[in-house]
Amino acid sequence: EVGAQVSVSKRKDNGKASGAFRTISEVADLLDVQQHVLRFWETKFSQVKPLKRGGGRRYYRPDDVAILQKIHHLLYSEGYTIKGVQKLLKGQSKGQIVSDLKRESAKVPVPSNDQEKMAVAAAQAVKSGLSDNQKALLEGTLNDLKSLRAMVQTEGEDS
Repeated sequence: EVGAQVSVSKRKDNGKASGAFRTISEVADLLDVQQHVLRFWETKFSQVKPLKRGGGRRYYRPDDVAILQKIHHLLYSEGYTIKGVQKLLKGQSKGQIVSDLKRESAKVPVPSNDQEKMAVAAAQAVKSGLSDNQKALLEGTLNDLKSLRAMVQTEGEDS
């Protein structure tokens, strides 16, 4: 009866807990792909290793599902090829990919206007491999935008 103690808030699709293993049919339904596609991806991506039980039944761990969702997104939404995704994931362990996914989802900014979008883009560019001059220019622009935002907000409060 331990399973009955899992709260509803921890449950995801099919009434299973979020940490539960998934069958190939459940994962195929979740990703809206055929089961043979998942079996094919297992041959192309070493990071996806479902647990196999008697009769060859596959059980996907939550980490496997997260990686498959990432692969699906890169292939179907971002337009990568299988080889392109392989290059992106090359040399990364399952743990590294999952921790990167968690980090990405935790820091996704949700800009509400064009100024904020520009500020987020500038901040991300500053973190990338730009020259010191380029970084300084972008940091200056970002500071200018922040100052302008503060002035606009102050004027809005005055009226």
